[in-house]
Amino acid sequence: YKIDKKCLENRTYEDFLNYIKEHPDTPIVEMDSVEGKKGGKVLLTIHFVNCSFMLAFIRKHNDAQSVIDIFNHLQDILGINKFKELFVVILTDNGSEFSNPTEIEFDIKTGELRTQIFYCHPSSPFEKSACEVNHELLRRILPKGTSFDDLTQNDINLIMSHINSYKRKKLNNVSPITMFSTIYGKETIDKLRMQENEPNSVNLSNTSLTK
Repeated sequence: YKIDKKCLENRTYEDFLNYIKEHPDTPIVEMDSVEGKKGGKVLLTIHFVNCSFMLAFIRKHNDAQSVIDIFNHLQDILGINKFKELFVVILTDNGSEFSNPTEIEFDIKTGELRTQIFYCHPSSPFEKSACEVNHELLRRILPKGTSFDDLTQNDINLIMSHINSYKRKKLNNVSPITMFSTIYGKETIDKLRMQENEPNSVNLSNTSLTK
Protein backbone atom coordinates (compact mmCIF):
# COMPACT_ATOMS: atom_id res chain seq x y z
CA TYR A 1 0.00 0.00 0.00
CA LYS A 2 1.10 3.58 -0.47
CA ILE A 3 2.77 5.17 2.54
CA ASP A 4 1.83 8.71 1.51
CA LYS A 5 -1.39 8.82 -0.49
CA LYS A 6 -0.67 12.45 -1.37
CA CYS A 7 2.82 11.72 -2.66
CA LEU A 8 1.92 12.89 -6.18
CA GLU A 9 1.17 16.45 -5.07
CA ASN A 10 3.67 18.73 -6.84
CA ARG A 11 5.50 15.62 -8.08
CA THR A 12 3.53 14.66 -11.20
CA TYR A 13 5.06 14.10 -14.62
CA GLU A 14 3.77 17.52 -15.65
CA ASP A 15 5.57 19.02 -12.64
CA PHE A 16 8.70 17.21 -13.81
CA LEU A 17 8.42 18.62 -17.34
CA ASN A 18 7.92 22.13 -15.97
CA TYR A 19 10.95 21.74 -13.70
CA ILE A 20 13.15 20.58 -16.58
CA LYS A 21 11.87 23.41 -18.77
CA GLU A 22 12.93 25.90 -16.10
CA HIS A 23 16.21 24.05 -15.39
CA PRO A 24 17.18 22.55 -18.78
CA ASP A 25 20.69 21.53 -17.76
CA THR A 26 19.55 19.40 -14.82
CA PRO A 27 20.97 15.85 -14.87
CA ILE A 28 18.10 13.38 -14.63
CA VAL A 29 18.14 10.12 -12.68
CA GLU A 30 15.53 7.43 -13.40
CA MET A 31 14.63 4.87 -10.72
CA ASP A 32 12.84 1.54 -10.94
CA SER A 33 12.47 -1.92 -9.41
CA VAL A 34 13.40 -5.16 -11.16
CA GLU A 35 11.79 -8.32 -9.85
CA GLY A 36 13.25 -11.77 -9.57
CA LYS A 37 10.86 -14.56 -8.65
CA LYS A 38 7.63 -13.41 -7.04
CA GLY A 39 8.03 -12.92 -3.32
CA GLY A 40 11.82 -13.08 -3.47
CA LYS A 41 14.60 -10.53 -3.54
CA VAL A 42 14.29 -7.56 -5.89
CA LEU A 43 16.62 -4.95 -7.34
CA LEU A 44 16.46 -1.19 -7.08
CA THR A 45 17.93 0.34 -10.25
CA ILE A 46 19.19 3.91 -10.43
CA HIS A 47 19.98 5.16 -13.93
CA PHE A 48 21.95 8.32 -14.77
CA VAL A 49 20.50 9.43 -18.09
CA ASN A 50 23.34 11.80 -19.05
CA CYS A 51 25.86 8.96 -19.21
CA SER A 52 23.76 5.74 -19.41
CA PHE A 53 25.32 4.62 -16.12
CA MET A 54 23.23 2.38 -13.86
CA LEU A 55 23.51 1.28 -10.26
CA ALA A 56 21.57 -1.65 -8.84
CA PHE A 57 21.00 -2.70 -5.25
CA ILE A 58 19.65 -5.99 -3.95
CA ARG A 59 16.75 -5.83 -1.50
CA LYS A 60 15.08 -8.56 0.51
CA HIS A 61 11.65 -6.95 0.15
CA ASN A 62 10.13 -4.55 -2.35
CA ASP A 63 9.06 -2.00 0.23
CA ALA A 64 9.50 1.72 0.78
CA GLN A 65 11.89 1.41 3.71
CA SER A 66 14.39 -0.62 1.66
CA VAL A 67 14.52 2.19 -0.92
CA ILE A 68 14.98 4.84 1.77
CA ASP A 69 17.76 2.80 3.38
CA ILE A 70 19.67 2.66 0.10
CA PHE A 71 19.57 6.42 -0.38
CA ASN A 72 20.68 7.01 3.20
CA HIS A 73 23.54 4.58 2.58
CA LEU A 74 24.49 6.44 -0.61
CA GLN A 75 24.64 9.73 1.28
CA ASP A 76 26.80 8.10 3.95
CA ILE A 77 29.39 6.84 1.45
CA LEU A 78 29.30 9.84 -0.92
CA GLY A 79 28.81 12.75 1.47
CA ILE A 80 25.95 15.19 1.21
CA ASN A 81 27.54 17.48 -1.39
CA LYS A 82 28.33 14.70 -3.87
CA PHE A 83 24.93 13.13 -3.19
CA LYS A 84 23.19 16.40 -4.11
CA GLU A 85 25.33 16.71 -7.23
CA LEU A 86 24.36 13.21 -8.38
CA PHE A 87 20.70 13.19 -7.38
CA VAL A 88 19.27 16.57 -8.33
CA VAL A 89 16.07 15.09 -9.77
CA ILE A 90 14.77 11.52 -9.65
CA LEU A 91 11.99 10.29 -11.95
CA THR A 92 10.25 7.06 -11.00
CA ASP A 93 6.97 5.17 -11.31
CA ASN A 94 4.00 4.85 -9.00
CA GLY A 95 5.01 1.66 -7.23
CA SER A 96 4.24 1.51 -3.53
CA GLU A 97 7.96 1.13 -2.79
CA PHE A 98 8.42 4.73 -3.97
CA SER A 99 5.46 6.16 -2.07
CA ASN A 100 7.39 7.77 0.78
CA PRO A 101 9.20 10.50 -1.19
CA THR A 102 9.92 12.90 1.67
CA GLU A 103 12.14 10.30 3.37
CA ILE A 104 14.21 10.16 0.18
CA GLU A 105 14.14 13.88 -0.52
CA PHE A 106 15.32 15.11 2.87
CA ASP A 107 18.41 14.37 4.95
CA ILE A 108 17.12 12.41 7.95
CA LYS A 109 19.62 14.12 10.29
CA THR A 110 19.46 17.77 9.21
CA GLY A 111 16.18 18.09 7.33
CA GLU A 112 18.10 19.49 4.36
CA LEU A 113 16.56 18.99 0.91
CA ARG A 114 18.91 16.61 -0.92
CA THR A 115 16.92 15.61 -4.03
CA GLN A 116 13.50 15.93 -5.66
CA ILE A 117 11.23 13.07 -6.66
CA PHE A 118 8.80 13.11 -9.59
CA TYR A 119 6.46 10.38 -10.85
CA CYS A 120 5.60 9.09 -14.29
CA HIS A 121 2.00 8.53 -15.29
CA PRO A 122 0.66 5.06 -14.37
CA SER A 123 1.61 2.35 -16.89
CA SER A 124 3.85 4.73 -18.83
CA PRO A 125 7.35 3.19 -18.81
CA PHE A 126 8.19 5.16 -21.98
CA GLU A 127 8.39 8.27 -19.80
CA LYS A 128 11.58 6.86 -18.27
CA SER A 129 12.72 5.06 -21.39
CA ALA A 130 16.47 5.34 -20.74
CA CYS A 131 16.12 3.19 -17.65
CA GLU A 132 13.94 0.66 -19.48
CA VAL A 133 16.46 0.31 -22.32
CA ASN A 134 19.26 -0.45 -19.85
CA HIS A 135 17.07 -3.07 -18.18
CA GLU A 136 17.25 -5.02 -21.46
CA LEU A 137 21.00 -5.45 -20.89
CA LEU A 138 20.38 -6.46 -17.28
CA ARG A 139 17.84 -9.06 -18.42
CA ARG A 140 20.44 -10.69 -20.66
CA ILE A 141 22.25 -11.67 -17.48
CA LEU A 142 19.21 -12.04 -15.20
CA PRO A 143 16.30 -13.16 -17.43
CA LYS A 144 12.73 -12.68 -16.27
CA GLY A 145 11.77 -15.36 -13.78
CA THR A 146 15.32 -15.72 -12.45
CA SER A 147 15.53 -15.89 -8.68
CA PHE A 148 17.74 -13.24 -7.09
CA ASP A 149 17.63 -14.93 -3.68
CA ASP A 150 21.17 -16.34 -3.83
CA LEU A 151 22.72 -13.12 -5.15
CA THR A 152 24.71 -10.76 -2.95
CA GLN A 153 25.45 -7.07 -3.45
CA ASN A 154 28.94 -8.06 -4.61
CA ASP A 155 27.33 -10.20 -7.33
CA ILE A 156 25.18 -7.26 -8.41
CA ASN A 157 28.17 -4.91 -8.44
CA LEU A 158 30.00 -7.35 -10.72
CA ILE A 159 27.03 -7.57 -13.09
CA MET A 160 26.61 -3.80 -13.23
CA SER A 161 30.36 -3.28 -13.75
CA HIS A 162 30.10 -5.38 -16.91
CA ILE A 163 26.98 -3.56 -18.11
CA ASN A 164 28.53 -0.16 -17.39
CA SER A 165 31.72 -1.15 -19.22
CA TYR A 166 29.79 -1.94 -22.42
CA LYS A 167 30.51 0.86 -24.91
CA ARG A 168 27.52 2.73 -26.37
CA LYS A 169 27.18 4.31 -29.80
CA LYS A 170 25.21 7.22 -28.37
CA LEU A 171 28.17 7.99 -26.10
CA ASN A 172 30.51 8.10 -29.12
CA ASN A 173 31.67 4.56 -28.42
CA VAL A 174 32.61 5.36 -24.83
CA SER A 175 31.45 3.21 -21.91
CA PRO A 176 28.99 4.58 -19.34
CA ILE A 177 31.50 4.04 -16.52
CA THR A 178 34.11 6.13 -18.37
CA MET A 179 31.58 8.88 -19.01
CA PHE A 180 30.33 8.83 -15.41
CA SER A 181 33.91 8.97 -14.12
CA THR A 182 34.68 11.93 -16.38
CA ILE A 183 31.68 13.86 -15.05
CA TYR A 184 31.68 12.87 -11.37
CA GLY A 185 35.22 11.65 -10.69
CA LYS A 186 37.05 8.34 -10.36
CA GLU A 187 36.77 8.58 -6.58
CA THR A 188 32.98 8.44 -6.89
CA ILE A 189 33.22 5.27 -9.00
CA ASP A 190 35.41 3.68 -6.34
CA LYS A 191 32.98 4.60 -3.55
CA LEU A 192 30.15 3.01 -5.53
CA ARG A 193 32.29 -0.14 -5.93
CA MET A 194 32.11 -0.12 -9.70
CA GLN A 195 35.05 -1.34 -11.75
CA GLU A 196 35.66 -0.85 -15.47
CA ASN A 197 36.35 -3.96 -17.51
CA GLU A 198 38.45 -4.13 -20.64
CA PRO A 199 36.26 -4.21 -23.78
CA ASN A 200 37.22 -7.78 -24.68
CA SER A 201 36.31 -9.01 -21.19
CA VAL A 202 32.81 -7.51 -21.00
CA ASN A 203 30.29 -10.29 -20.42
CA LEU A 204 26.58 -9.72 -20.93
CA SER A 205 25.66 -13.40 -20.69
CA ASN A 206 24.12 -15.23 -17.74
CA THR A 207 26.33 -18.25 -18.36
CA SER A 208 29.08 -17.27 -15.93
CA LEU A 209 28.33 -14.04 -14.04
CA THR A 210 25.55 -15.58 -11.98
CA LYS A 211 27.17 -18.96 -11.31
